This record gives sequence, structure tokens and C-alpha cells, in this order.
Amino acid sequence: MELYATELFGVKTYDAQGNYVGRVREFFIEPAEAPNRISHFLLSRGHFQPLVAKHNQIASISDKKVQLNVGEKALEIYQPNESWLAVQKDLLDQQIIDTRGRKVVRVNDLDLAEQRTNGNVELRLTQVDVGLPGAVRRLLQGVVPPKVVRKLQRPLPQSSIRWEFVNLIEPDPLRRVKLRITHEKLEDLHPADLADIMEELSASERQSIIASLDEETAAAVLAELDARLTTQIVEDLDPEKAADILEEMAPDAAADVLADLPKETSEELLDEMPNREAKDVRNLLEFDPGTAGGMMNTEFVFVSEAATREEVLEWLRKQDQSFDQLDTIILLDDKAQYSGAVPVVRMLLAAPDERLAALRMEPLVSLPPEADGKEVFELFDKYNLRMLTVVDKENRPIGAITVDDVVSHLLK
Repeated sequence: MELYATELFGVKTYDAQGNYVGRVREFFIEPAEAPNRISHFLLSRGHFQPLVAKHNQIASISDKKVQLNVGEKALEIYQPNESWLAVQKDLLDQQIIDTRGRKVVRVNDLDLAEQRTNGNVELRLTQVDVGLPGAVRRLLQGVVPPKVVRKLQRPLPQSSIRWEFVNLIEPDPLRRVKLRITHEKLEDLHPADLADIMEELSASERQSIIASLDEETAAAVLAELDARLTTQIVEDLDPEKAADILEEMAPDAAADVLADLPKETSEELLDEMPNREAKDVRNLLEFDPGTAGGMMNTEFVFVSEAATREEVLEWLRKQDQSFDQLDTIILLDDKAQYSGAVPVVRMLLAAPDERLAALRMEPLVSLPPEADGKEVFELFDKYNLRMLTVVDKENRPIGAITVDDVVSHLLK
């Protein structure tokens, strides 16, 4: 038989001898033991101390009566336990993350299913009701009999998510550990989707999620968040954790974050970062954000124009870095000066012994770091570029601006 959480509140409970024990006031899940099992029922009666019935002390259960398989004396006096998840207090009306739907939803009710185990009945949490039927049951709870409520909500559109796709939000780190709440499911979401979700949460909830993600995922999410929110999150993080996340970001993205922080905080985080990464970010911070230097990323792939297509591919295979954003390869001549750029697609379609000098795009386009944003946008638009090289006074490449960088700048 399927039950709803709202139907169980206030239900009378009787012991094995048929004596009235009390009404169900709350019930709990013990995530460390079984993440979807109702583990304890809180029973209260008048001025008596509340009692707790364990999952293996339930003989039968319905929306009218809970029957125990033990006498009242076998029940324990209720003691609050932070490792228990209270259905009414911690779940109903709370915001949760639907990892399958990639959105934040509010819990209106919980769907429970009976499971017979060793002569007793256990309740398992199967789905979270986030739709109108659950809202109606909440509204009419205790006012209209459950049978009538079910009839009224039957024609309403259903909206629920399976419990395994739920990610709970718990800002308190210590309680999160006790409840064994992890955010592993969130790490599987696209950073842009996770950023959208986080923008709907409170500051403390955003903080708890970022703090529990691995540094690489956290860095990707922060790069997608509104700059104001990113600044708030980084400021409130432990400096060591914040520096680890910034280290995983592209240097230009890390520089954007640090530029919005107080000078003292920015310097503290740079001191926590490895020397090489910190140096790249410091160099970028010297440029005005609205210039080519302020928009460029210092992480780019460059090779000799004399190299063959096969030599470059073999070299790329040995590199320990992410090539998710690799779109264009920058070419250097024998004086280490900028001599052109080759789209990766053009290189892949070339013959193995083709030299990259023969594959370069025309015309040869580059900009100095002090060029303003207008010049950058005009070149991207005029030549339909996907990447633009930034060079120093000796015509040596010092950075690259991608389409993503341009779009991000335009959206600010």
C-alpha cells in the first residue's frame, strides 16, 4: 500500500496489547543506515514524555492506525539525534535540488511504500512530491479525511521526483557529515546548470555546495556564476580552499575573480597559490579588464610552424592538460615570434606530413595587450574569428582571446 507522509501525522498508535501509545508527531530517516527507510517514529500523548518506535517495531501501518509488535515498555524515550533526518522539519516545505531536472524545487509531500521485513512492516521513501497534489494534501491535512483528499487530488497533474535523484541542501558542515550528505550527484551536472541552480539558493546554501565540490568542478561553476555571487563565495571560503579552486580556473577567469576582491584578500589568495599560477594571474591583473590583455587567457597551445601535423598530434597526446576548449593552435617562427594560427579541424584533415605553416589562416591577425575592447570585438566580427592572439612588443604571443571570452565580456 502506498502512503503519503502527510497522512501519517496525527495517526493513533497502539502497542502489541492494544493499548493506546500516542499519535505520530514526526518520523525520521537515518541516512547512514538506510537512505530511504523510515527508521524511527516519534509518538506523543498528552503530558507524557515522547516515545520512539523503531522501524522493526511496526507490525502494520495505515492512514488510520499504527500497530506495534511490542509493548509500550519496549519503546525508548525520545532523545534528539542530529544524525536523523526529520521528515516534517527537514524535508517538508524545504528546497531540494532535483539533479535529473537540474532545478531547485520545494517539497510538498513524500510518497512512502510498505515493505514487509522479518514479520514487521517498514516504510520506504520512494518519491518526493513537488507538484499540486502534494500542496493540496498539505493544505487539507487534518481538515478533510485522507480518502476524500485522495479523491480531490486525483485529477491534478502529478509532479514528483524519485528519491535517488534528490540532493539535499544542508548548510551546516558538521550536520552534513552526520547525515552523510554528499554532493556527488551535483558534480555530474554541467557547470552552467549547477550555476543556475545555485543562483536560486541562499548564500549559506551556495557556500555549502561549493565547499563540498571538488576543486575542478567548483572552479568550473564559479566561472559560470554571476560575478557578484562569485566574489561573495570566494570571500567566505577558507583561503586554502579558495586558492585551490582559483588554481583550477583559467588564469583570466581567476584574475577576474581576484580583481573584484579587496586588495588584502586578493594578495592573501595569491600567496596561497603555486608560484607559476600566481605569476600568470598577477600579470593579467596588471591589465585593464576592458583591454585585450584583460580579456586574454595565458594558457594556450603553441608549436613551431615547421612541425608536421603528425608531430603536433603526437606531442598533444603527451600533454597533461585539458583540451576541452582547444580550438586553434598558435604558430611560432624560428625566432619564437607569432607567425599565424591553425584551426584544429583544418589540422586534423591535413595529411600526416603536412607542415603547419601551410595550414595557417589568412589574414595574419593579432593585437597588443593594450588594445581596447572595441578593437577586439571588431576583429572577431570582421574575420569571423574563434580565437585572437595577443602579442607583446617583440611580436611574441603572450595570450589568446576566445569567443567565450568575448561573449563573457559583452554580457558583463
